[in-house]
Amino acid sequence: MSMSQDAANLAVLLFALTQPDTEAIRNAEATLKPILKNPNCIPALFEVLSSRGTQPDAVRHVAAVLLRKRISGHYQSLPQDYKVKLHADLLQLLASESIRSVRNGAIGVTSTICKLQTPSSDEDTPSNYVPWPELFQFIAAASQDQSAEARELSFLLLMEMVDTVGTFLSSQFGQMAQLFNMSITNPQEDTKVKNAAVKALGGLMSFLSDDKEVDIFCNLIPSLLQYSVECQKRNDEDTVSIILDVLYDLAYSPCPVVTHHLPAIIQFCLECMKDSNLEMTVRDSAALVVATMSESKPKTYGKNSNLLHATLETIFNLIENSSETGAGALFQSNPAWREDEEGEDYDPEDNDAATETSMAQGTLDMLACEIPKRYIFEPVVKMCVARFSSQSENHRKAGIACLGVIAEGCAEPLREHLGDIMPMVLQAAQDPSATVRECACFALGQISEHCQPEILSYSDQVLPIAFRLLDDSTVAVQATSCYVLEMFCERLEPDDVRPLLDPLVRKLAQMLETTTKRSVQEMSVAALAATAVAAEEDFAPYVDGVANLMSKMMVIKDEKLFSLRGRALECMGHMAIAVGKDNFRPYFTQTMQCACEGLTFDNTELHEFAYALFANLAKVMESEFSPALDELVPHLLAVLEQDEGCLEKQVEAQGEFGGLDDSDDEDEDGNYVIQVRTALLEAKKGAITAIGEIGAHCGAAFVPFLEKTVPLLQKAASNWHPLIKAQVAEALPSMVLPLVAAEHDGSVEWKKGDISGPSPLTPSTAAIANVVLKELMGLLKDDDKETVGKAAEAVQNVIESCGPHALAPVANECLEAVHALLTKSAPCQTSEDVEDYYDDEDDDHDSFMTSVCDLVGAICRVMGHHFVQYLPTFLPAICSFVKSSRPTSDRAMGMGCLGEIAQELGDGIRDHWKGVFLPAILAGIADPDHNVKRNAAFCAGVSCEGLGESATVDYVSILQGIGQMFGIDETASDTSAAAVDNASACVARMIMASPNNVPMPQVLPVFLSKLPLKNDMSENETIFKCLLGLLQMNNPDAIAQKAEIKRVFTEASSEGSKVDDELKQKLRMSLLTLG
Repeated sequence: MSMSQDAANLAVLLFALTQPDTEAIRNAEATLKPILKNPNCIPALFEVLSSRGTQPDAVRHVAAVLLRKRISGHYQSLPQDYKVKLHADLLQLLASESIRSVRNGAIGVTSTICKLQTPSSDEDTPSNYVPWPELFQFIAAASQDQSAEARELSFLLLMEMVDTVGTFLSSQFGQMAQLFNMSITNPQEDTKVKNAAVKALGGLMSFLSDDKEVDIFCNLIPSLLQYSVECQKRNDEDTVSIILDVLYDLAYSPCPVVTHHLPAIIQFCLECMKDSNLEMTVRDSAALVVATMSESKPKTYGKNSNLLHATLETIFNLIENSSETGAGALFQSNPAWREDEEGEDYDPEDNDAATETSMAQGTLDMLACEIPKRYIFEPVVKMCVARFSSQSENHRKAGIACLGVIAEGCAEPLREHLGDIMPMVLQAAQDPSATVRECACFALGQISEHCQPEILSYSDQVLPIAFRLLDDSTVAVQATSCYVLEMFCERLEPDDVRPLLDPLVRKLAQMLETTTKRSVQEMSVAALAATAVAAEEDFAPYVDGVANLMSKMMVIKDEKLFSLRGRALECMGHMAIAVGKDNFRPYFTQTMQCACEGLTFDNTELHEFAYALFANLAKVMESEFSPALDELVPHLLAVLEQDEGCLEKQVEAQGEFGGLDDSDDEDEDGNYVIQVRTALLEAKKGAITAIGEIGAHCGAAFVPFLEKTVPLLQKAASNWHPLIKAQVAEALPSMVLPLVAAEHDGSVEWKKGDISGPSPLTPSTAAIANVVLKELMGLLKDDDKETVGKAAEAVQNVIESCGPHALAPVANECLEAVHALLTKSAPCQTSEDVEDYYDDEDDDHDSFMTSVCDLVGAICRVMGHHFVQYLPTFLPAICSFVKSSRPTSDRAMGMGCLGEIAQELGDGIRDHWKGVFLPAILAGIADPDHNVKRNAAFCAGVSCEGLGESATVDYVSILQGIGQMFGIDETASDTSAAAVDNASACVARMIMASPNNVPMPQVLPVFLSKLPLKNDMSENETIFKCLLGLLQMNNPDAIAQKAEIKRVFTEASSEGSKVDDELKQKLRMSLLTLG
């Protein structure tokens, strides 16, 4: 049968599209565009598609592609009788077509037409509605056909229509599951049919992953995994990838069958990770499934010790059998590091490419962060320790590298076991193998970053070793030793860094001037910055020399070296923080000029460094920074207005001949995806940080900018990305401070619990505080934990600054949000919990909850006696954290929260003393952890202070526990010293509250022997108020201890003492009377 003239003319143009002639293709596309806008193109295209034997297969394939693209826009205007004919003819074509490319094109057309038959979401549809029933009858018949081609066709059609099948054919899921299982497990079935069945099943399981209906298909997981193994053996990577994608989609499925088959899923993924015959992308997909399963089912995974052991063995083996650096993805993703390591072979395009080591370490990092520490920490550390003593340098490399990888996720147990672990780490840092030394530096840096402050007690061992490694013969070790110094020095006290300060600064400066390796330069600058922060004013003599070095880098114009320019700006900002306004003033103008010049370059990383500098300099220079506001603030606000995520046309939607799709039709929505500009996201975060610090420290000068700034921060608070929301939460309180500076002379004078009298807030301050707090209430209910933690800190800042009149309008909402967080029922705690069948005993400490508990204390501080009525609601939730089964950080946090409540409410806790506070205090004092003991002692002291005589009946039991704390070796660590200090302060408060109920002859000698305080200087006032009071009363027991009191006063008032000057003066005057 001859073709119509329209079809023949169209075929000529389609033929041109198949030829290797760019000009001919361009001309054909230009001619086709107006033709394809006419609905008559549909019959013509189908005619070409059906012309088997008269048209080349390539032309028929193009016809199918264009028919699929264009039929959506024209379908409704086609006559009904033609639609019926088209449906029938299309099914006939599918049944008879032997050319795979043409058949696949026809499958696409069929899928599109079927979707067009589905009703819209706002239409009423019968429960048994099935679109295009003849099509599904056709599929059912094809699935039972003797021909493998027909059976494959049935699954390919299902694969193309998973959303339609998943929505409208749920009544047939049972039959479908049987069909899928029969095809996948039948050893005689053709491979191409099995592959098509797997793809269709996988698509359907992914589509239904969040629905209960997926249970039916999840029972096929064993069959799917068995077939996956067959595919892996024959290196069928496409099918393996599809199955891995399905397993990833099922990770958060509520289906219990997925959890039941977790061991088999993980075992298959581990085999893929180990299989060097598979492409790295496939192996990395398998690792992603392992990591995601640990995130979604951490307790199930952790409780299965055999499965966890197999996972860890795989990870360790991958790292030790690889020749790559074990120093972590932190360095592998650093372009400067990669360039120095690979030299001329370095390709920037490979920065994000997975490697065996990055895959293994990334998986271990997720396991350490997600699986409860009681399950993951010990087996990892055992494997690390076992490898430390190995003769193989690769084994030692893996052992020390993995210890560094888990430092973030397992920070809490690692802090508790530093005494056992640090000797091995320090030994590894002196290993004969450079590879091991490099990994040891990585581990030391990670431990230094995440195990604060406990790690600081090792400064006399860590600093000399890191200093020696700066002279290592291996560039990688030099760079990682700088990283150790950067991480370790950031929180050191000047006394700790002083012995090495001069040689350290000179050495880092020398490295900076002599090395040609960019990674070493960047890390040397970072280490100098951290050293400055640690040394504080002791760094003043070095500012000029370091500033001269930085001044050369701050004007670098080579775009490849912009990261070094940024590091130099960062160093100047840190030096300013260290040495203060007066010492930094000579360098302020030049530094600002260099930073502002950096904003003229199209480089978001450089902008980010500049914003961080502005934040630090505003903090240091305060009002002297204000002249920059007129130029700087509009720029920062413009960054806030930029869109870091935008919708772009989905590439896959265009496929072949993208120029001939419907994108030029105004009524066609098309398929879009969000494209995230990560660099701009980081820059926006930096701009928000800068705005917050400028608002906080430039005082009244920032008031004119509030009108434009606040609405932009409000808009950013609803940003889709948690990074932005968290930063907004941190910046919002700074919008209140300019008005406090302008209209309250820097501070608001408010009274605890007083909301009946006139407000101390001006109308402007009250208005801005209300706007900020209302925005923060929304962020307190966010589904991101970091954002919630930042919001809690921000609410605390605002209410402590502005008082009860600011809190009152949002008090109920705030209390409800905080209580939801304490009871773990807030959105950020329930959004991804698919293991709610476990109790919370395996839960790890959530660090953001510390901010929530601090907010409870702040609310008590502001509300005062008004909070007493809420104690029956809040105390059970808080006490759940102090149970002995909870992690030590939870117990310390909960105990600290009880202490703050007792301190702020005083006698208001009377009704809950015997039933809540006293039992918690006695258990806390007896706790094995010194931080818990410390907080319990504080809680005991402030409770006795607030309750007065009503608590004296319990003095004996409290003093017995406190007496045990005086036996702690206070030289062991800062934490142990702080515990003893808080025990001393507790005794002081008890004496002041009721001296007659304290057995002074027995208590005073022990009490005085622990003075002066060694660590917690905030309790000095309490201690000396007690002792001075006893002397004023001529207490006979105190007079009997006059010599010991004199010793304490003498030491506390000496020049090197950390007691504040006013208190020192009082002690010196008292010493004169003591004789």
